[in-house]
Amino acid sequence: MNKRNAKGQRLAALFLLANLLFNYPLLALFNRADMVAGIPVLYLYVFGAWALLIALLAFVVEKR
Repeated sequence: MNKRNAKGQRLAALFLLANLLFNYPLLALFNRADMVAGIPVLYLYVFGAWALLIALLAFVVEKR
């Protein structure tokens, strides 16, 4: 398997992971009135998942 094809498959996997993380069932788990350090749990989850996806995307794209 060549490197370009492997990178494309990893990017497709990240796309599917993003769809899973930002879909209804997982978002509903974190949609509560609880707060952590004064920040709603849902906001922490969304921005944490977003940051994780950005880090994974940078790792896949910049990997040599």
